[in-house]
Amino acid sequence: MTTTQDRPQTRTPRPRKSRTHGREAAAGWLFISPMLVLLGLFLVVPVLMAAWVSVSDWSGRGSPFSSDVSFVGTDNYSALLSEPGLAQSDFGRALRNNGYYVLFVIPLQTAVSLFLAVMVNRRILRGRGFFRTAFYFPSVTSSVAITVIFLFLFSTTGAVNKALSWLGVNGPSWFSDPGGIIHVALRGLGVDTPPAALAEHGLLGNSWWDWLSGPSPAMSVFIIMAVFTTSGTFMLLYVSALQNIQGEIEEAGIMDGANGWQRFRSITLPMLKPTTFTVLTLGLIGTWQVFDQIYVGTQGGPAKTTLTPAYLSYTSSFQNNQWGRGAAIAFVLFAIIVTMTIVQRILLRERTAVPRRRRFYPDGKDER
Repeated sequence: MTTTQDRPQTRTPRPRKSRTHGREAAAGWLFISPMLVLLGLFLVVPVLMAAWVSVSDWSGRGSPFSSDVSFVGTDNYSALLSEPGLAQSDFGRALRNNGYYVLFVIPLQTAVSLFLAVMVNRRILRGRGFFRTAFYFPSVTSSVAITVIFLFLFSTTGAVNKALSWLGVNGPSWFSDPGGIIHVALRGLGVDTPPAALAEHGLLGNSWWDWLSGPSPAMSVFIIMAVFTTSGTFMLLYVSALQNIQGEIEEAGIMDGANGWQRFRSITLPMLKPTTFTVLTLGLIGTWQVFDQIYVGTQGGPAKTTLTPAYLSYTSSFQNNQWGRGAAIAFVLFAIIVTMTIVQRILLRERTAVPRRRRFYPDGKDER
């Protein structure tokens, strides 16, 4: 009988897989090391410097690390968020204006880009390449040039007011009227004085009545311009996603008796969810960083109704030499964008539960 102890001891060869894996990993780190150095030099180091500036009293002269620069702790953040004054009031106005900009631009540009993508993706449409190029063209045009064109179009004697006059409507002074559109609508209904509860209480140096004023006519022009210039880019993302949906899935919906709207709502739209998340995230980041249109168009006017946090950070730093406050505004803006992105991610996350299969009927009722 042969036992285990009688068997000759064979020497197992040392696996070479781990050694090969280690060499590949080292080669990978070697190849990406130049990019890591560049990212560290041009991204991480500037962010750390900006973090230091936001807690200092640096005036922009000399080095921010010189002995003349003092550590002020959270004074710059307190001036924006908790200490009553002009800085807090301006920051509140900037958040209000930019909040309305985000509130209107993101849903509109998402809906318009999806609509354009569905239209130019239809096989029966002739000249689809022409329409895709035409819709995408504003996205690659200089924002300065488009802003100047919109300034001409929406001037008091511009083409927009001329077209409104043909309809019997007196167009507003788009870039001179500081009143919000909600206040203007309430004034038309006879509400001229705000309720005491809204006028006596507020947030960040502005009453609730001011927060609920709505975007000014000038900010409404920038909202229209943002939708006009960004919808083409997001349209291409949706077109790419639509072309990845297999025809068999559409055919399965047709076999189940779904009409066009039911297939779009229950099949196409859920399959576009990752693209929609990308569009919303990019839109959220872009709308909270609006700057060039404001700088070229109104520089915050009229009456600071187009002031945004990005432009306020610029004026605090480069015009008022308050670089610490400007950097603090930038970091608060960064926190807002990150927080809203996380909330958006939670709301649009994939559900683990598998919904019951729907069957479509011509009468529009779904069997569950």
